Amino acid sequence: MSAASPDPVGTAAALRQRVEAAIGRRGVLAVDLHAAGEHGRVLLSGVADVPPLPMLDAMRYLARDRDDLRLRMLREPRGYPAANCNLVLPASAPEAVAGFVIMEQVEYPLMSGSNTICVATALIETGLVPAEEPTTRFVLETPAGLVAITATVSGGKVRTVTFENAPSFVFDLDVPIEVPGIGRVTVDLAYGGMIYVLAEAAALGVELSAHNARTLVRVGEALKAATRAQAPRVHPERPDVVGPTIVCLTGPPSGSHADQQNAVVVSTGALEWDRPDTFTGALDRSPCGTATCARMAVLHARGQLGLGEDFRNEGLLGTVFTGRLVAEAAVAGRSGVVPTITGSAWITGYHLDVLEETDPFPTGYTLGDLWGANTLARSLNAPGEREDPGRVRP
Repeated sequence: MSAASPDPVGTAAALRQRVEAAIGRRGVLAVDLHAAGEHGRVLLSGVADVPPLPMLDAMRYLARDRDDLRLRMLREPRGYPAANCNLVLPASAPEAVAGFVIMEQVEYPLMSGSNTICVATALIETGLVPAEEPTTRFVLETPAGLVAITATVSGGKVRTVTFENAPSFVFDLDVPIEVPGIGRVTVDLAYGGMIYVLAEAAALGVELSAHNARTLVRVGEALKAATRAQAPRVHPERPDVVGPTIVCLTGPPSGSHADQQNAVVVSTGALEWDRPDTFTGALDRSPCGTATCARMAVLHARGQLGLGEDFRNEGLLGTVFTGRLVAEAAVAGRSGVVPTITGSAWITGYHLDVLEETDPFPTGYTLGDLWGANTLARSLNAPGEREDPGRVRP
């Protein structure tokens, strides 16, 4: 951590106030980025009334009392099915410079790799955390715990971000799941910051390719729903974290620059078996940091990945996150591993988000053409009515 003891939240508030004064409007100061292709919006200041809490409790508070923020930021007209959002808050831990809560389409995950890379990049490149070249080190507080950040910086630009994740572990290997319309599929169940079901794409009859995106989403959502019904798992230290909530389909890389390729399917609503038009979601545009962690835990449990070995995981866009297992760790008596992930993010824009009093869609909206029929009825609630979009509450 920098000896300057930065106050990112306070500095961001002062910056927001200057922007508000210049345009005569009040709003939420945000930075948009992408990490290896995956969108990440970072809210730096302007969200009022969040009590000072540890990030896990702040996440629960937002899910219970301020879910309108997640809906507004991730749905149209501000968001789209693959959008993500992060709210930067004062840290409760003295060693952390700031904390953040991650918001996705159907849940508040404990951890996200691409979002962590986006938050770290935004804090450094906006000057909220002083940059030290060639290496800037600091700690962030997440709902999953404290995360150590090591960023390589050159010419004021963050070139890479490496973070050390909370321990990852395997629930079970080689679990048979009966998937309606597909048949029996053998899966692994693991935790990498979210509870994953992992399977080979070939076992579902689909090739990993950007051209097969819709098919990958459809079979992935079916596999996740079947696994939740037949083999649900609960985090051994956090009984309110139930899954799997996300699926990772694996296969061979597209070239020698990677060791594996994967497709991670993020839900956008609830699947109904008798309605194929509800088999919808969005592919993670990046290789996905938490999926990489879960996959490394599986490979380690199989004796196929040792400590200190690089694991280059490729997403469908050809971008790569590099993972490494740095230690073994026990999680409630289970054997686990401590992973690191290295990746890069790029800022795409800065804005002050405003909500007019007469806006008929204060929590945004979804339409079935883009979001799938499973969200259509909920998106047509009366303007301002409290919605529950089928999220998995923490």
